[in-house]
Amino acid sequence: MSRLLLGNIGPGTSDAEIGAFLEKYGFPPFNNLEHEEGDGSHPAVLLTYDNLDVMVLTKLQERIDHMYWKERELSASILHDRFA
Repeated sequence: MSRLLLGNIGPGTSDAEIGAFLEKYGFPPFNNLEHEEGDGSHPAVLLTYDNLDVMVLTKLQERIDHMYWKERELSASILHDRFA
């Protein structure tokens, strides 16, 4: 299992828009998407890929980290399981 935290997305961005954006840059469909709570200034989603190797996700993450989308600079971070 691999997880990607996609931060600073535009407010009101739909799950379908996120999926289409990621697909455009070569990402496979995600298995789960969770909206992360916060103060609303930098909305984020946690994407889970059940069958995607973390090394492949790292290469894909590099494509979108610091990219501008919907007038915002995205941050894309891979979350690692420390105790796995």
